[in-house]
Amino acid sequence: MIDRYKPKPYISLKHPDWSRDAAMYQINTRQFTAEGTLAAAQQQLPRLKALGVTIIWLMPIHEIGEKNRKGTLGSPYAVKDYYSVSAELGTLADLKAFVDAAHALGLYVILDWVANHTAWDNPLVTQHPQWYARDWAGNFRPTPWWDWTDIIDLDYAQRDLREYMTEALKYWVTEADIDGYRCDVAGYVPLDFWDNARAELDEIKPVFMLAEWEARDLHARAFDMSYGWQWYATMERLAKGETDVGALFQYYAENQGAFPIGGMRMLGVTNHDKNAWEGTEYEVFGDAVEAAVVLSVISEGMPLIYNGQEAGNPKRLAFFERDPIVWQPHPMGDLYRRLLALKKANSALWNGHWGAPMIQAVNSAPLAVFSFVRQNNTHKVFAVFNFSKQPQQAHFRQSLIDGRYRRFADGTVEVINGGLTLELEPWEYRLYVA
Repeated sequence: MIDRYKPKPYISLKHPDWSRDAAMYQINTRQFTAEGTLAAAQQQLPRLKALGVTIIWLMPIHEIGEKNRKGTLGSPYAVKDYYSVSAELGTLADLKAFVDAAHALGLYVILDWVANHTAWDNPLVTQHPQWYARDWAGNFRPTPWWDWTDIIDLDYAQRDLREYMTEALKYWVTEADIDGYRCDVAGYVPLDFWDNARAELDEIKPVFMLAEWEARDLHARAFDMSYGWQWYATMERLAKGETDVGALFQYYAENQGAFPIGGMRMLGVTNHDKNAWEGTEYEVFGDAVEAAVVLSVISEGMPLIYNGQEAGNPKRLAFFERDPIVWQPHPMGDLYRRLLALKKANSALWNGHWGAPMIQAVNSAPLAVFSFVRQNNTHKVFAVFNFSKQPQQAHFRQSLIDGRYRRFADGTVEVINGGLTLELEPWEYRLYVA
């Protein structure tokens, strides 16, 4: 007999197999010094493979509008033609070569897709003016309340617009063999559009879909992953001493309780928006930056690396101009390389339904020290973070943490049995791997 009062768990299992232990790397093509940047970016792929990433996210590749343009180059999110490759980046052949080279290395490529709005001079404005939203006076309008004066909103009440946008999404999967999309302001576009588009894309090949949004129901049919904005905001407040670890409990409680089993959240300490408008990860997180990076990789969620992080990029990158990064070896790159190798080797740290859930490891300093275990039948990680500006002493008594471990920091073998006491410096973390 079916118990109608016991609903099935809300489970998200659509992910392509190759996303199992993936980390994502975002490429802002304006990091390069000259035109033809897809070809220049292609040269970076072996290095990114060695770093340990799996999914390459390219910011919008399309021709950029000129009307009401911001800055010299304009915003790549002001799309003039959904079927074009911007001359600033190269040609369709260059994009295909980039994707082919990535695939040859076992990497996957997703494109940034801007479905909510277009540039003012997109041909759709004159060809299909009925596809656009209007303001109180009947004029085309930018997205309300934002300062996005270089774009105007589309109206998804129009069936023909939905068909056009779905076909444009399918075109790049078919024509360039790309592997999915990061969907800009996904929550501003009706969910049923995304649900249908995902189904049609999957008929071509299994794709990976990332929503720039934070909502449970996006995971039901359309999206593999959504943004962990609350995680970022909580980590920022922790780093600035504005809250305690209890706020981090709230994020993970909501992630496990409200989001679907197997639903992925994207975690990172910066991206193109945060870097350009709010500050570098060093400005935002200060002395807590390394601990925040570590948590972004080993907790439930897929880690994001924004281009330049691995080179210790110290500056805010200009959004509307070309702003090259100085590529150089850096300790942050070494840290990411080691962390991503650990993630791939330790199945407890895998993404979605493949990985193990986080279990709180209770300690005697719960407002300052964040600690948890992830374990399955094969692997285990016990993690401890002092998310405070003061030294902390933390006592552990649960048998949950018992085991024979290798310390991530130096490879030292340590056996924990019957309890543990740790003396932690400000922002210090300990990883025990079994």
